[in-house]
Amino acid sequence: MKTILDVQQFLKRFGTFIYTGNRSADLEMYVSEIQELYQNGMISIEEYRKAILIIKSEQNKLN
Repeated sequence: MKTILDVQQFLKRFGTFIYTGNRSADLEMYVSEIQELYQNGMISIEEYRKAILIIKSEQNKLN
């Protein structure tokens, strides 16, 4: 994973499609979904960390 598009594709593997029309809200939902996947043992710590870093980077760009 290197881009937010990669994160979106990653979430789609788990049947998660997020689009609210609000970029900030979408990014918050990505974080929530990634956290839930990790807490349920469905993704590794490496996948979790990469995804969260990418999402946080995108959130910083919005500010």
